[in-house]
Amino acid sequence: MFVVSDSDEPSESVSSQGKGYFMRRSSWVLAVVAVMALSGCGYNTLQTQDEQVKAGWAEVLNQYQRRADLIPNLVNTVKGYAEHEEEVLTEVTEARSRVGQIQATPDMVDDPQALADFQAAQGELTGALSRLLLVVEQYPDLKANENFRDLQAQLEGTENRIAVARNRYIQSVQEYNMTVRRFPTNLTAKVFGHEVKPTFEVEDEAALAAPPTVDFGDGN
Repeated sequence: MFVVSDSDEPSESVSSQGKGYFMRRSSWVLAVVAVMALSGCGYNTLQTQDEQVKAGWAEVLNQYQRRADLIPNLVNTVKGYAEHEEEVLTEVTEARSRVGQIQATPDMVDDPQALADFQAAQGELTGALSRLLLVVEQYPDLKANENFRDLQAQLEGTENRIAVARNRYIQSVQEYNMTVRRFPTNLTAKVFGHEVKPTFEVEDEAALAAPPTVDFGDGN
């Protein structure tokens, strides 16, 4: 007659505990390996550069908005001295209105057409402001006005900031796009849905580096 011993049950329990420990340890090791693999394939770099692009774009929008906020006071000041220059004043006002109608959102950095429309509208406003400043040269009393000279300093500073912000944004997009295209980070980019981003089209990089001149001096 055979007697079944209860001593087998503890051994099975120990065996189960050992398997559980092994599974937990294996999962931890696989997680570490996955993190190292992602880091080595540029995942962290892609995330960092993507955030830099978003931050650069936010600064571009901030500086363009700053310029837009200056325009009503500028137009009203000019109108006080050159009211009959209605055509150029209207042109500036309408250009500013068209800029305001564009929904400038963070998603625009991934939409080539929306970015192109935004750049075109801002370009029209820049051109209208340039023509307004040419008109100002005909009015010495206006150029001597204290309020106008204060607007001069603010507008000049804003144009400089716009140029700097655009340059930084273009550089951040270039770095991001290089990472998206370069092997092996291009494989990681495809897996996580990172695509090449559009950027400002610059016909003359040197012109971008030198911001528009805003000079309300006596200029004889």
